[in-house]
Amino acid sequence: MFVYLLVACDGLDESQEKKLKKQLPELRAALQTYAHANTANQVMLIDQCNSEDCADWQLGISQPIGKNAHLKFPVDLFNNLAKQHGIDCEIGTLENNERDPVSYFGKSEGRGDVYLLAEYLGL
Repeated sequence: MFVYLLVACDGLDESQEKKLKKQLPELRAALQTYAHANTANQVMLIDQCNSEDCADWQLGISQPIGKNAHLKFPVDLFNNLAKQHGIDCEIGTLENNERDPVSYFGKSEGRGDVYLLAEYLGL
């Protein structure tokens, strides 16, 4: 199963959008570093932040997941980004380039729990 984790960029107020735009280079760098370090695990960077409107942005990663333990590193990465940058994250399944959101976690939603998220994903 392929899963994706994205920085939640929609539904932000003006101050949140300003903050996200300012933090984009750091977020992008952290995700690029993770993706490059895990190319052997087929981790792919999702970076579609060309629009002026943050609601149109897609920033995150996708990767195959076979069991609960495989979720630990990406969920920890996004938990750390949420804590450091005050963002929320979206996790879901990816099939035929179609994303199906399953859950949100982060600053306003609370820390993501690997085992609970794995259950939501059907692992």
